Amino acid sequence: MTGTVELTERQYRLLDTTSKLVGLVLVAAGLEVGGSTLAGIALAVAGTACATATVFITNE
Repeated sequence: MTGTVELTERQYRLLDTTSKLVGLVLVAAGLEVGGSTLAGIALAVAGTACATATVFITNE
């Protein structure tokens, strides 16, 4: 089942910027915790996923 969500240009930019900032904060937190620890790696992976989430949203 595929759902569609339509966003205005402004909403898309806001979502894109927010997801990238949250991703950056999560990656920084992962480095602060310790980049080689399990918690640090998990935070970095979550941050990367969050930062790239809008790549898969098509904006028409």
